[in-house]
Amino acid sequence: MPKVSSQPGIAALAEPSEATTRVGIKERLPRVGDFVRQQGALMALIIVVTFSFLRYDNFNTITIYSVLNFNAQFGLIALGMTFVIMTGGIDLSVGGIAALASVVAALTSSHGFFYALFAAVIAGTLVGIVNGIVVAWMRVPPFIATLATLYIVRGVALRLINDAASVNLDQKSDFITVAGTTVGDGFLNPPVPFPIPLLLVTFLIGILVLRYTRFGRYVLAIGGNPEAAQLMGLPVKRTLFWVYTLSGALAGLVGVLLAINLNGGSATEGNGWELIAIAAVVVGGTLLTGGVGSVFGTLVGVLLLGTIVEILQLENNYTLDHGGGLYLNSFWQNVIRGIFLLIVVLLQSRLQQKRARQST
Repeated sequence: MPKVSSQPGIAALAEPSEATTRVGIKERLPRVGDFVRQQGALMALIIVVTFSFLRYDNFNTITIYSVLNFNAQFGLIALGMTFVIMTGGIDLSVGGIAALASVVAALTSSHGFFYALFAAVIAGTLVGIVNGIVVAWMRVPPFIATLATLYIVRGVALRLINDAASVNLDQKSDFITVAGTTVGDGFLNPPVPFPIPLLLVTFLIGILVLRYTRFGRYVLAIGGNPEAAQLMGLPVKRTLFWVYTLSGALAGLVGVLLAINLNGGSATEGNGWELIAIAAVVVGGTLLTGGVGSVFGTLVGVLLLGTIVEILQLENNYTLDHGGGLYLNSFWQNVIRGIFLLIVVLLQSRLQQKRARQST
């Protein structure tokens, strides 16, 4: 006769049932979904960079520097856009603000780089203040408010240079010297162009602000539920004001980088930059509905989109040099970027719906 265990509880703990195992797996699935939403862009970036190193001979440190340097201006705009979107808003004026700031920087370049830098950032900040007042206190929807501001700053930029398309930097200014500034001379080969550390330091500050300050917590709380945040006594209007002011200031800083790259200011540059910034923010895991976001994720989103653009160019060159590969003209490159963004948005929507079902 078989011997019956006198300690069934211990046996049950030692050998969990199949039903218990299934329950444990289901409990972990939401965490996996959150991880994919938060770190999916980082995983994609690692895969894309690894693929590029293996396929293209000319994908090296210089190429990485080029991607970072070129996308620094988009990254700074996307950083401000991250905080705006986390409150549930949008800022469509950032491209126009950057153009206006580049014109201001060019017109004041005769006084020196730092004077022009200060003037350009102040110009962007003032536009951001207007956006903040209109959105926070006048209760105008952010889409309408910032779209109107976009047209206004474009017009102001054109008026400042008498309806000309662009204006050159003062040739006696030190902008040219600043443009060639690098970091790490003597111990880095090649040294790093200065927009790269500027980008990384600014994002580091953004990460610290979001994670360790009350302002960062207010931003997420307002985006999650503005009515509840108001009832809790949080400074909703003041937080919205500072969010749009920050976005304007960063766009003004981008205008200085634009003036350096163009050797002057342009009232017509920056078209579509707000869409690039929004795409980077969304790819980085920030929800367009607000309340959930990551500054680090936005940086990853900027680098991922920039690397994809670079790969499309490298693939065309690879096809021409080796006779095999895939040649994509500008039309198909835009199609691929659009499809990629659409897939990311659809995945975010599915994850958001799943989280809503779990919370009910």
